Amino acid sequence: MSEQQREDKQRRRIGWGVMRAAIQPHRSWAWYGILCGLFWTVARVAIPKLTGLAIDHGIEGSPANSQLTLWVSVLVAAGLVQALFTGLRRYAAFRLALRVETDLRMKLVAHLQRLHFAFHDEAQTGQLMANANSDIAQINNVVLLIPLTIASTLTMLAVIVVLFISSPGLALFALVSLPFLQMAATRFSHKMFPIGTALQNELARYSAVVEETVTGIRVVKGFGAEARQIERVDEEAANVFDRSIAAAKLRASFLPLIDLLPTLGLVGILWYGGNEVVHGRLSVGEVVAANTYVLMLIWPLRMVGMLLGQIPRAIAAAARIDDVLATESLVMDSANAQPLPAGAGTVIFDSVTFGYRDGRDVLVDMNLVVHGGESIAIVGATASGKSTIARLIPRFYDVGDGQITIDGCDVRTLRLHDLRQAVGLVFEDTFLFSQSVRDNIAFADPQCEFAGIERAARLAGAHDFIVGLPDGYETLLGQHGYTLSGGQRQRIAIARAVLADPRVLILDDATSSVDPSKEHEIRAALGEVMRGRTTIIIAHRPATIALADRVVLLGGGRIIEDGTHEELLVSSEAYREVLARAELLDAEGSDAEGLPDKVVTAHAESQDQR
Repeated sequence: MSEQQREDKQRRRIGWGVMRAAIQPHRSWAWYGILCGLFWTVARVAIPKLTGLAIDHGIEGSPANSQLTLWVSVLVAAGLVQALFTGLRRYAAFRLALRVETDLRMKLVAHLQRLHFAFHDEAQTGQLMANANSDIAQINNVVLLIPLTIASTLTMLAVIVVLFISSPGLALFALVSLPFLQMAATRFSHKMFPIGTALQNELARYSAVVEETVTGIRVVKGFGAEARQIERVDEEAANVFDRSIAAAKLRASFLPLIDLLPTLGLVGILWYGGNEVVHGRLSVGEVVAANTYVLMLIWPLRMVGMLLGQIPRAIAAAARIDDVLATESLVMDSANAQPLPAGAGTVIFDSVTFGYRDGRDVLVDMNLVVHGGESIAIVGATASGKSTIARLIPRFYDVGDGQITIDGCDVRTLRLHDLRQAVGLVFEDTFLFSQSVRDNIAFADPQCEFAGIERAARLAGAHDFIVGLPDGYETLLGQHGYTLSGGQRQRIAIARAVLADPRVLILDDATSSVDPSKEHEIRAALGEVMRGRTTIIIAHRPATIALADRVVLLGGGRIIEDGTHEELLVSSEAYREVLARAELLDAEGSDAEGLPDKVVTAHAESQDQR
């Protein structure tokens, strides 16, 4: 067995395991569907036999037709039973499939929310959307077919038994082709699995490209790159088409056998049964019943063929879902996680070293104390570790060495829910949901009264522009809130954090999208929000930095300066350079970091002289 074959076998085992686990909680509905299918089978298999008896005894055997009415009534009753259990078994099958689909979606989304930030840093949104949609839909299709196919298989077995009891000779002619069909089905299933796996992977890649094209439409249009994105989508769509055609060709070579082989059996029955009738060894009704039974084999065989064609894709889809579900979160509650005790919000970095997966340490043996109720500004050049500090406090990542404490408790020992409720963040890259302004502000507390929502908006300097929107606080926002300006989105994000009333507030460049000429409009509001609350401001604008009680300058993953804004302006050349770079960036709208050092230093000196 080759390495690829062993891998395929392992993936099949994993896929089956996922589907079995998904069905297990709802096995009662599976058994109910099978039981309904059993009654349906009895009624369905009885009808051809009753038809044959009606012919022999109600037509040929009774010139007065005295029994014909009786046999017709029995046939109608059998048909009603079959119809009743057809509806019941299909309802059971659909209920089972939809319940499994819903549970898998909820399980997948819940697990994605538990996974650590490093996973989401690398995972493609389009791939995850494919897991939650097309992959689970494939599983739904198979789970739906399983009870129906079991009922059809029971019908097939019952037909075989009845045929052998009625006439072994007829049975042999009817069923001689089934072993060949079984061999073809096995061969089809083994060939279909790698094709189904490839198709699901291609569908996921296609979803990823489409998702990037839609969410990044402003970048695409901004660079006039529509044609290039169309080429990417076209390439992925072509790959999906090729895999789909390969699967269609394989089905086209197998499914005709399902129609052909029973037909050959029907020819055999007509030839053999006709001779038996002529010689008086079989009745006309028995031959008619046998023909009907052979025709009844076609649909069960089709159901089996549909299931065999669908199973490889479903197994591949289930294995892809397992890849996500089997990923363990690197950041989770410890076995004896404790609640966050009461406190003023003192944050301490004690000899903290941290690096991302690239292996480079972003913070190196860093020590920092932020006292309860104190506000500090963290300043530094690009990639100096400012935002990393913001992400380590609520434990989006775990430190490599050292520890971070809030009110004396190592954040790794706290319950994540308590920790993240105590830490409010406003990111530079503001994300708003496609809901109303009110819902976005009340995201952390959906039951909050409107007075609290309005107060948070006023503190964030957002109330005035909100009331000017078409429906005020009930205005529905577009995708990511792009119907608002960047500054408006950030003010709503600040209001959202304020409403949560966190013990520690982190503003990660929270005023970066506000026009410098209008920044004063929310500085006073920020001052009100920060009063008496532990606040960490990551900023580059002097006016925002000046709101803090203390300024910390980062460099090389360490704190290189610590003091008030005024003190550092006088004593630290490095601090003046960082501010100069930031001011040039605001003034010119370009990356000042690429300017020659002499230019930056001269600009800083001129600003200092002012």
